[in-house]
Amino acid sequence: MTQRVQYSELGLVNSRALFARAMADGYAIPAYNFNNMEQLQAIVVACVESRSPVILQVSKGARQYANETLLRYMAMGAVAMARDLGVDLPICLHLDHGDSFELCQSCIDAGFSSVMIDGSHLTYEDNVALTRRVVDYARRFDVTVEGELGVLAGIEDEVSAEHSTYTRPEEVEDFVSRTGVDSLAISIGTSHGAYKFKLKEGEEVPPLRFDILDEVARRLPGFPIVLHGASSVVPEYVALINAHGGRLDGAVGVPEEQLRRAAASAVCKINIDSDGRLAMTAKVREYLAQHPEEFDPRKYLGAARSELVRLIRHKNEAVLGSAGRV
Repeated sequence: MTQRVQYSELGLVNSRALFARAMADGYAIPAYNFNNMEQLQAIVVACVESRSPVILQVSKGARQYANETLLRYMAMGAVAMARDLGVDLPICLHLDHGDSFELCQSCIDAGFSSVMIDGSHLTYEDNVALTRRVVDYARRFDVTVEGELGVLAGIEDEVSAEHSTYTRPEEVEDFVSRTGVDSLAISIGTSHGAYKFKLKEGEEVPPLRFDILDEVARRLPGFPIVLHGASSVVPEYVALINAHGGRLDGAVGVPEEQLRRAAASAVCKINIDSDGRLAMTAKVREYLAQHPEEFDPRKYLGAARSELVRLIRHKNEAVLGSAGRV
């Protein structure tokens, strides 16, 4: 059995102080998913350059892909890399969509500073019981816990749901009180993956349910709210992928102006995964199409990494408002 590691030994922080400041100053902490070295490098460089705190998110599938032992050292390396670049960056390592107590426990023991337990697919009472169990364990090691009420549609990694279910504001006070969670992910119209909305020709993306968000904020004043499935599915990347052999028909995301509005409200953490995948895929396809003789991964992955840096800086500066907060 691998020896337990406390996240502070890795140079990480939990989300508590990050959320408190974000709530006070009206911005959202970016939570970027990563699966490999190039994605992690891009996140760190972009957040250093924009002086933004950051939550590094790892899904169950990404943890299996990267190897949990290697992942620990990657997190340590991210902290050291930021310091080498001249910024003592607040970095949180977070489990995204944990689906069991055992997975959350394993991540806490491996040095994660924050975990999400997603019991939204369970009955309300089972969700409460599972979330409470994770919170009780996490409290022993000062690890913060995110819960979820409501179901997001879409597919991303092992997270899959055909239909969304909006969060019921009348449940949030009871849920937070009985579980003791530090933050709450809610469903107001975002969804996972690159196909967030099915639009007919001429239709615009429907607005998020800000009425639900406002009511949740009224019932939980000052409590950190989280938005999942918040990629904008940048049209230029979709076009670039399709122009170089890809097939992403009807891929539509959440408009950035709606995310800016959410970030200025009770939402203090916004998750972005698909946009990073699209940016890197677009640049890899473009590079290989323009350089058919090339077979050095550093060349095409380097181009993808540079584009991801540009995207993340834009998100921090123009969408989330997290730039300049370090």
